[in-house]
Amino acid sequence: MEVLINTSQPSVSQNRQADITFIEPSDCSVHIEQNDALAFLRSLPDESVDVITTDPAYSGMNQYLKLGSGRIVGDYSSKGLDESKWFEEFHDTEDNYLQFLGECQRVLKKNRHIYIMFDSYSMLTLSPLVRRFFDVKNVICWDKVNIGMGHYFRRRHELIVFASKGKKPISAKNIPDVWRFKRITKPAYPTQKPVEVFEAMLIASTQPGFVVCDPFVGSGSAAIAAIKRSCNFIGCDSSSRAVALATDRVLGYQKTQLDVMQTKSSLAVAEDAKWFK
Repeated sequence: MEVLINTSQPSVSQNRQADITFIEPSDCSVHIEQNDALAFLRSLPDESVDVITTDPAYSGMNQYLKLGSGRIVGDYSSKGLDESKWFEEFHDTEDNYLQFLGECQRVLKKNRHIYIMFDSYSMLTLSPLVRRFFDVKNVICWDKVNIGMGHYFRRRHELIVFASKGKKPISAKNIPDVWRFKRITKPAYPTQKPVEVFEAMLIASTQPGFVVCDPFVGSGSAAIAAIKRSCNFIGCDSSSRAVALATDRVLGYQKTQLDVMQTKSSLAVAEDAKWFK
């Protein structure tokens, strides 16, 4: 497996198609670069991606909700600074999301799938936009099993919009719409998701050699899932720290087959293994 790391930051107007190489299915690759999500997507050729699995920043809840005496762990106001726990976010405004979804629709091949993660706030404000570009098929609930923080009712779930461009069935008929994977505790990255969340998407929607894209690569969980499922992976993040974390994680997994950022499975219930395999 080849790992390509590109930390250049081209402007939005640049066309970087020559820098992205899609190789034969027998030789899977990982390409991670530091870039803005929209600029990265604009650099990709039309219909060059087989599946998009992504977890965009949930900036709306942090920026706009009145949380009373609730708190966000760490100093959120210093996001993006070197000493901060939090990374600078993609602002999930309607305009940004329309541009993002339009680029996703352009780069995704016909008869392919897209998965976009939402929290309860962004689900209400932004998920209806997905229908302008894709055929929305399901809303999947990720049950984190272990309860988290929250205002009024404490949060134990996140939501995933599953949609298609054209017609493509999923790989099996026994996959539920509630996925029980334990959340990562004390993560190295503040919004790290279990690899199994992304693996479940790939189980349903990929074949070996497919190109998986995540323009919000974060901790690299989607990249690890792609490797495990024998897929090519391309992704980016605007944060140099995130790119460094994801890069080290991928290179370490390539050498040792061990995931240093998630040392054990997050599968919560044995019966779930019947479809997650």
